[in-house]
Amino acid sequence: MALPSSGRAGIDACLHLLRLEHGAAVANAVARRMVVPPHRDGGQAQYVPVIVEETEDPANLATLQQWTLQHLREPISVDDLAARALMSPRNFARQFAARAGITPHQWLIGQRLNRAQELLEQTGDGIEQIAVECGLTPLMLRRHFARRYGTTPQAYRRTFSQTG
Repeated sequence: MALPSSGRAGIDACLHLLRLEHGAAVANAVARRMVVPPHRDGGQAQYVPVIVEETEDPANLATLQQWTLQHLREPISVDDLAARALMSPRNFARQFAARAGITPHQWLIGQRLNRAQELLEQTGDGIEQIAVECGLTPLMLRRHFARRYGTTPQAYRRTFSQTG
């Protein structure tokens, strides 16, 4: 059953307030528990980029997603993920999108950006080091961050830093 747009807007507002008051890690954890995206851009197709439920996962995509989250620092392509899942890239992308509601590449970028948010909030590491920890170049981190959040990593840190 689809949630009416006013319900989605209310959830988005609550997650935004959680992010402002408690940071990205808390907001992302709550969004995962609610099975909603932690951040939705206006005008973008709605999706649920969360971990696949293991009970509905004969291809073991949930385990693959968990592995990926532990290896975000490494260069990972969709072809790499498909090989790890013992599938062709096309079949993997189709099954992943059917279960997660988003392409594997979009999910991977989203997870890297979520990790960048946490590091920006919780550490004093430089943007270059954070980019490396997230498996991105500094340029790509800035580009994806601006596209998704409409701000720079530095401005985000100034607003949400918990380090002092």
